[in-house]
Amino acid sequence: MNNPFEVIEARLNNIETLLLDLKHTPKEQGEQPETDELLTVQDTAKFLSLSVPTVYTLISKGELPVMKRSKRCYFSKVELINYLKQGRKKTLAETASEAEQYLKTKKG
Repeated sequence: MNNPFEVIEARLNNIETLLLDLKHTPKEQGEQPETDELLTVQDTAKFLSLSVPTVYTLISKGELPVMKRSKRCYFSKVELINYLKQGRKKTLAETASEAEQYLKTKKG
């Protein structure tokens, strides 16, 4: 019969080996959460390739996602990227594909 302490030691060694493997295995790019960076008005203007007055105009129109704290405006880089993605226009191929799918569902 095996010594229970030897069994426990063997299992602990296996666990330790697995933990070391996990520690030294590089993480995939998709697993890392995107860190959100806060930008000032000047940083935002540079990021969006706009002038500072244009950024203020977009803020006053309520078009840009903004956070205000003590008379200062801050922008989330992730929210700005999402804002830019919302303005994406579909290609002709995408529009044609959607139209084709719509016509197929209408007939069926």
